Amino acid sequence: MIHHHFIMHKPYGYLCQFVCELKKKKLVAELYDFPEGTMAIGRLDEESEGLLLLTTDGMASELVRARNIEKEYYVQLDGMITSEAVERLQNGVEIGIRDVKYTTKPCKVSILEAFPNFPPRTKKIRDDRHGPSSWVSITITEGKYRQVRKMTAAAGFPTLRLIRVRVGGMFLGDLKAGEVRKVSSFSLE
Repeated sequence: MIHHHFIMHKPYGYLCQFVCELKKKKLVAELYDFPEGTMAIGRLDEESEGLLLLTTDGMASELVRARNIEKEYYVQLDGMITSEAVERLQNGVEIGIRDVKYTTKPCKVSILEAFPNFPPRTKKIRDDRHGPSSWVSITITEGKYRQVRKMTAAAGFPTLRLIRVRVGGMFLGDLKAGEVRKVSSFSLE
């Protein structure tokens, strides 16, 4: 059987699903004519944007979701993050996952000195009257439900915008929001 692999820049406001019972929800399946059996690998919540991998190969899905594969996010934060908060995030913070307390694994966090050059989101975030914001790069190897958002909130800097820019060796690059590119395979290293 021949399998198909895709990378997509998931736009804000879309669900990483192909079927949804809820009316008025936008699905990534609407953005491209995917072959039957295509599935998203890992999820980005409706408010998150960025790199989404899709495949018709369940084995590839399992490999990409492995715990050793890095996922990198650019995160716009409410406020100017401190070096103490960066250190807390790097060492692991306690978050709640379905009413269970969990301490995240150590991860890579760095402050982005220059704001990433992403086009404005379709829904306005807020303006400078509400105070300053800062950007960080967070790289994790796990992927709990809304983990990055919960981590930044636990460190005292809630997430305003979250964009996944890398999964393993696959990069978002210059893909525009909603754009899909077929690839021959996924580079996980």
